[in-house]
Amino acid sequence: MNMKKIILLILLIISFNASAQYKNYFRNKTMRIDYIHSGNAEEEHYKLDEILKEPYWGGSKVNLIDYFDYGNYKFHVYDSASENLIYSYGYSTLFREWQATDEAKEKSKSFMESITFPSPKKTVNIEFYSRNKNLDWEKQFELTVDPGKAHIDKQKRLKYKKIKIHKSGNPNQKLDIVIIPEGYTKEEMDKFKTDCKRISCYLLEADPYNKNRDKINFWAVIAPSEESGTDIPGEDIWKNTIANTSFYTFGSERYLTSEDMKSIRDLASNAPYDQILILVNQKKYGGGGIYNFYSVCTSDNENTGFLFLHEFGHAFAGLADEYYTSDVTVEDFYLLDEEPWEPNITTLVNFEDKWKDMMEENTPIPTPATEQYKNTIGVFEGGGYIAKGVYRPFHDCTMKSVKYDNFCPVCKRAIQRMIDYYSK
Repeated sequence: MNMKKIILLILLIISFNASAQYKNYFRNKTMRIDYIHSGNAEEEHYKLDEILKEPYWGGSKVNLIDYFDYGNYKFHVYDSASENLIYSYGYSTLFREWQATDEAKEKSKSFMESITFPSPKKTVNIEFYSRNKNLDWEKQFELTVDPGKAHIDKQKRLKYKKIKIHKSGNPNQKLDIVIIPEGYTKEEMDKFKTDCKRISCYLLEADPYNKNRDKINFWAVIAPSEESGTDIPGEDIWKNTIANTSFYTFGSERYLTSEDMKSIRDLASNAPYDQILILVNQKKYGGGGIYNFYSVCTSDNENTGFLFLHEFGHAFAGLADEYYTSDVTVEDFYLLDEEPWEPNITTLVNFEDKWKDMMEENTPIPTPATEQYKNTIGVFEGGGYIAKGVYRPFHDCTMKSVKYDNFCPVCKRAIQRMIDYYSK
C-alpha cells in the first residue's frame, strides 16, 4: 500500500470516529448560552442569562475540538458522565476591546454575549476561560446543563425567511456565512438582496477564497428595519434598526459595531451559520470584525469590498490589524514580552510558531523595509497599532492598507487553514 493510500485510510478512520462521536453526544441542532459579561480594566464577571435551542447546526460534525488556540476567550464542553471533552471553541468579544480603553480604567460595564455549540443529548459541563495578561488561560465560569431538565427556550424570537445567495453543499461540510440586514426597510429588501450578491462576489473572487468557492455557502435573512441607515452619534443621527449598530464605537468614528448580541444571534439563527456578517445600509466608510463574534461593514462605500475582506479577516481567520499609524482607541493592546495569538503578527518571543517556516533562510530578522524586500516574506517592524516591537510578515497586505484582494502569503495560509477546518 503506497503512502497516499495510507494517509487516505487514516483520514477516513478519523472522519468516521469523529462522526460517531457527534452522533453519540449531539443532535443536529444548536444550543445557545446567553450570558452577561461585566467588569472593568482589571476584572471580569460572568452571569447566566438564558439557554436557548436553535433549529440548525451549521458547524462541522468532524472538527469538534478547536486546535487553533486563537481568541481571547474559549469554552470547553464536557460530557458530564464520562468527563470527556466533546467540544471546544475560541473567540473574542467587544468587552475585551473595551477593557483596553481609558473608560474601563474608570468604571465597570456589562455586555451581552453568547456561545453556541451542537445541542447535547445528555448532561454537559461547560467551562469558560479567558486569557490573563500573560496570555495564559484561566477558568472564569462554569455551569452544568441537563437538556432534559433545564429551562431551555425553544421559540424563535425573530423569525424571518432565509434565502440562498451562494450554496455549494451541506452546511455541516462548508463554511456558512449568514448576512444580516441592518438599516434596510421593508421597501429596501430588493436592494439588500442585490447588495448580498455583490458582497458575496467580493469574497468569492478574492484570493484565496476564489480557490474555495465549492467550500463556502452564503445565506441572507430577510429582516427589515423600521428605519434606513444606522446611528452616527458624531452627527446626532439616530436610527431605529433591527441590529442596533452604531458608528463611533469607543469614540472611533469609523468603528461600526453593535452591543445587541441577543438580537444578532436571534436573527442569525434563521439559517445555518459559522460566521455572521452584519451588512449596514450606509455609504459612510466603517466596519468592525471580532474573532468568531461577528463582522460588520457598510454596503455602499467605494471601499466596501476591502472593508468586508479586512473585517472578515479578523472575524473568520483571527487576523490582526497590521497597521500602526492610525489613531485607535485601545491602549497597550499587545504586550511586547508575550507572543500574540494572532497568526499574522509577532513580537519574536515565539516566532517559530508563526511564519518562520515560510521565510527564505537568507532573509534578515527583523527585515528592512526596503525595495529589496518589498515582495519578500519577512519580519517588518510595525503592526497591531504599535510602531516598535511588533512585526508583520509582508511589506503590505489587506490587513494593513486599504487595498482589496491584497492578502499577503501568511494571511492567505491562515485563511486557507480556517476554510479547511470548517469544510470537513
